[in-house]
Amino acid sequence: MLNKEEINRVFHETQLEDNYNFLEDDLVKLANAYIAKVKPMIVKECVDIASAYNTKVAEKIDEVMKRK
Repeated sequence: MLNKEEINRVFHETQLEDNYNFLEDDLVKLANAYIAKVKPMIVKECVDIASAYNTKVAEKIDEVMKRK
């Protein structure tokens, strides 16, 4: 997950259509919700790529990520 400083930096560096003023806690919740949503997709992609080269590495990545 990202810390508050990283989340704030990304938010302020992103070019948005309008000016938004989120509470810091809400911004952190929103960022972590996006991360939680895409994390399984990223892990699957990593496992798929690794399995093309080394099935043992792919299995270990899958195992480690399921514990988190």
